[in-house]
Amino acid sequence: MSVDTATVAKIASLARIRVSDAEIEAMVPELNGILAWVEQLGEVDVTGVEPMTAVIPNTLRLRDDVVNADPLTGGDIRDKVLANAPAAEHGFFGVPKVIE
Repeated sequence: MSVDTATVAKIASLARIRVSDAEIEAMVPELNGILAWVEQLGEVDVTGVEPMTAVIPNTLRLRDDVVNADPLTGGDIRDKVLANAPAAEHGFFGVPKVIE
């Protein structure tokens, strides 16, 4: 794939970026270099390689999701909190509909 000045100008227009003619001329070889590198990556044989999201294995450290029953430090006081709500519905704060 090759990029020319008209393509760079079209991309800049679509992205709403003001680019001078000199900048367009400078971007053409840069974008062509990037696209050539991407095409080169497509030639790499990756059969048998598992997709990954990170180089090192990451695991989330999770805690148990339990309700703290201590009335001083929180948890299990839904009815007391909802007593302050102008409108409570099904155990939640009722809010006015905002989508028409």
